Amino acid sequence: MDIIKLIATVIMDVLFIYLGVYCIYLFIFSVAGKLIPIKQPQVASSLSRFVIYICAYKEDEILLNSAASALTIDYPKDSFHVCIIADSLKPETIAKLKQMPLQVLEVFFENSTKSKALNKAIENTADGFDAAIVFDIDNVAAPDYLYQINNWLQAGERVIQGHRIAKNANTSVAVLDGISEEVNNHIFRKSQWVFKLSAAIIGSGMALEYKLFKETMTKIDAVGGFDKEMGLILTRQKISVAYAENALVYDEKVSNPEVFKKQRKRWLSAQFNLLRKYGSSGFGQLFLHGNFDYFNEIYQMSILPRVLMLGLMPFMLLISLLLPGIGPHWYLWLIATCCCYIGIVVAIPREYFNKQLFKAALKLPMIFFTMLLLLFKLKGANKKFIHTPHDHTAA
Repeated sequence: MDIIKLIATVIMDVLFIYLGVYCIYLFIFSVAGKLIPIKQPQVASSLSRFVIYICAYKEDEILLNSAASALTIDYPKDSFHVCIIADSLKPETIAKLKQMPLQVLEVFFENSTKSKALNKAIENTADGFDAAIVFDIDNVAAPDYLYQINNWLQAGERVIQGHRIAKNANTSVAVLDGISEEVNNHIFRKSQWVFKLSAAIIGSGMALEYKLFKETMTKIDAVGGFDKEMGLILTRQKISVAYAENALVYDEKVSNPEVFKKQRKRWLSAQFNLLRKYGSSGFGQLFLHGNFDYFNEIYQMSILPRVLMLGLMPFMLLISLLLPGIGPHWYLWLIATCCCYIGIVVAIPREYFNKQLFKAALKLPMIFFTMLLLLFKLKGANKKFIHTPHDHTAA
């Protein structure tokens, strides 16, 4: 019995260290992000030249809307160029796109990935651009998006992540997905930048110096999670990622539970595959090169989705109450649980606290068990690109 108790105690201690550190991390970054504002760059006196890449895989209807929207961005027309990377689109869609003042690049891959599409686009882009911007097929940028990004570029930043925000709240799943995006924006982007750490790159709405973008993309071969690999490659070179809070990009949130499951499976698979590939280098970069920014990126790869934390922390608190003397005392689990919940709730924007939030919260148990089961169904998920369809919502 003593051996069993010892083993159980060690397991509980290890779990507490892993989950407890994460809870404190959430709490500190969330609260600090509310108390400390980001210093905005000055309005730039000169303009950068941008190429905007829109990665399009199927979904012809929504692409036509997004392409037309990109052309109406409020920025001098001779200072930005739109390139549609067309993968598996209908011939009539291609014909309509070619009538617009933009570049249409048709690509054909046996196994499509975003990194392959972007590298092919780079091969077919003329020189002379200062920065590259990546949009997803459903993204619609705010009118002043390029001006906001330009201010950061002219202030000396080489990589800037824009503020991706939900453009739909038509179902409870979409509401929760939108909240998740904003919690990510607050904790892993705004608050990171407050502490002079790199903001986490998302798959779209970001801008990079064009030469740096070309160099970085040649090193990326991820099937999923090209953005996470990009963040690791950049921070390993001690290139920081700024967060442009006012550079808004509207992004369609997942409305359907089945689509949500496919999307999260792709994300989790990419996260754990990249952790296997890069994880062992984190401590070396930290202790040998003082690269805390890279170590921080690795740490973010190792943590569980927050929706799992919302269920796991109360469960672990209950276990500590039922099994006194096994592992940390229950009040330590209570403190960690409070830090977790406070960190997440504080990060939710004020406008989300309404009746829709209460209704959406009823879906959390279903999403918790969905995510928990996905952890055991990731085998082979990163071998082939998993497409998640959209519902063609407008901004």
